[in-house]
Amino acid sequence: MPNAYSRAAKAQDDSNSIRLQKLLAQAGFGSRRKCEDMITEGRVEVDGELVTELGTRVDPHKQQVRVDGSRVRVNPNHVTLALNKPRKVLSAMDDPKGRYTLRDIVGDKYERIFHMGRLDYDSEGLILMTNDGELSQHVMHPKYEVEKTYVATLEGKISGTVCRRLVTTGVQLDDGWIKLDHCAIIDSSRDHTMVKVVLHSGKNRIVRRIFGSIGFPVKRLVRTQIGPIKLGDLKPGSYRVLSQTEVRSLSKEVGL
Repeated sequence: MPNAYSRAAKAQDDSNSIRLQKLLAQAGFGSRRKCEDMITEGRVEVDGELVTELGTRVDPHKQQVRVDGSRVRVNPNHVTLALNKPRKVLSAMDDPKGRYTLRDIVGDKYERIFHMGRLDYDSEGLILMTNDGELSQHVMHPKYEVEKTYVATLEGKISGTVCRRLVTTGVQLDDGWIKLDHCAIIDSSRDHTMVKVVLHSGKNRIVRRIFGSIGFPVKRLVRTQIGPIKLGDLKPGSYRVLSQTEVRSLSKEVGL
């Protein structure tokens, strides 16, 4: 009589199959021992069936694995990057005008890699890039409302009251009403204010448009976080490969 182990065991004769606990470890769920505990505790499913037997082999290309209901996504051909875009770099892979682009930073090392979203030409900071089409579609889809965090330097001295109003009431722009999720003053002087801004909208130049509409033009704009992924100390014009733990965290945030 078939049991929960039998379906997963079908992958045992496949040259692409690996032990289930190894797959989970590669996907960033913890040490091999911790992943073994997750299996024996009944938290892991393969193709919709509970698997509790250690030694089970699976083919990540053909079988779907879930932990606590969340899909495990491992593809050795997929890569996701965090890149720190400097000013005067175009958020594109090529430019007919010959301007500096993201390809000039990452080169041709990764096949079919593309940016998830954009920053305008004069803005700086975090851009995520991937050759995982499904992940890219989910991150950019408005349905998942991925939060983006920015540090903006404004012309003029903005008050805490105005910041709070941008969160509670928002402003009317040409393409609709928009509110910030968070706005906090980091530093200020007589002629400028530095604010931390969080919002989930991905509309073009949205931060610049919001503050410009109330008389505080943005002098400098740096994106510091997208969902759970932080810019950290990544230097301008450089990039790093996200760990499997980071990719799993990002995937979970967008429903994968």
